[in-house]
Amino acid sequence: MGMKVMSTSRPTIYIKAEQNVELQTEDVCVKDIAKIMCGDPNTLAKVKAIRLHRFKEGQPKRQVISLLKVIEEIDKVCPGADVQSIGEPAVMVERIDVDRHKGPVQTMKLIFVALVSFFGTSFTIMAFHNDIGINDVFTKIYEMVTGNVGDGYGILELSYSVGLAVGIIVFFNHIGGRRITKDPTPIEVEMRIYEEDVNKALIETADREGKTIDVS
Repeated sequence: MGMKVMSTSRPTIYIKAEQNVELQTEDVCVKDIAKIMCGDPNTLAKVKAIRLHRFKEGQPKRQVISLLKVIEEIDKVCPGADVQSIGEPAVMVERIDVDRHKGPVQTMKLIFVALVSFFGTSFTIMAFHNDIGINDVFTKIYEMVTGNVGDGYGILELSYSVGLAVGIIVFFNHIGGRRITKDPTPIEVEMRIYEEDVNKALIETADREGKTIDVS
């Protein structure tokens, strides 16, 4: 008479951790810093509810959590589970206080940034044109084409001004608040690269200073 061998299946848990997470709550759970997938609904619910950290008053609003710590906490709740990580090795969590209602302070900040950007860009363009002597260039071209001395206010200057404005609009892919195409703008690309570099630097700094929430 043969013996029946009962096999116990180990639940497989897939974790895709984010590099940077912003929260408005004190408690940091697994579901807040990563996307979780598991075939067992009960296991999935348990993993999502695991608390990893709690922000307290007077403590830093930023905290780096190692994924090894996440796996350690999951193993405590679901012993023997097969955890597969397909995301970042560490997550920087930042607690923020967001006022959903726009007030005069936010409006003033927006106006200030808009004015600085406008006048700063205008000054940069004028300084560049003065540096290369754009007026002399236009005068020489006008004399070569017409044989007459230009007064500095002609079709050449007008065409250049219009072309400069159109070129800026096309390059930045925006007209007011509307996109020309669906492609990301150069500023958005640079901001994403800058954000990733800052996150990596903060995570590495926390790891070197021993401030990362890691395995014991």
